[in-house]
Amino acid sequence: MGRSNLTEIADLRARIEPGRRILGLDVGSKTIGLALSNGSFLVATPLQTIRRSNLKKDSAALLSAIEDNKVGALVVGLPINMNGTEGPRCQSIRQFVANLQPAIALPVALWDERLSSAAVNRMLIDADASRKRRAEVVDKLAAAYILQGALDRMANAAAEDPAA
Repeated sequence: MGRSNLTEIADLRARIEPGRRILGLDVGSKTIGLALSNGSFLVATPLQTIRRSNLKKDSAALLSAIEDNKVGALVVGLPINMNGTEGPRCQSIRQFVANLQPAIALPVALWDERLSSAAVNRMLIDADASRKRRAEVVDKLAAAYILQGALDRMANAAAEDPAA
């Protein structure tokens, strides 16, 4: 098996080529929500939702998004249980990332996504979005929520250690 591209959030900035951005992924069984950072890694913006098909088609869609948006790293949401343990969904995400490694040679950081979809759904309900509208946007908004958390952590790590 090839070398893993997994890295810690605090080390991610150092592994990204200049001029590249970070793509956040909220990987579900039916869809993959995508969000994109700005060039200074401060703001996450919802990008799109990919309908899952098979690994080959999912990888091709991700590669297209990576190339179109000058992506240099990925942050993938890891659905850790509320008690801090990893269940079958975490194993599924880890396997998804491992399966992507041969096709996508970018640094990848996993980010605890506990309650991301719930928080986004709550926000959409508060904004009086219809059930149909929530279904259309929840995945890419959850990806933005995940990515924003990782970007905030990166900014805090850089502030704590200016050499980072």
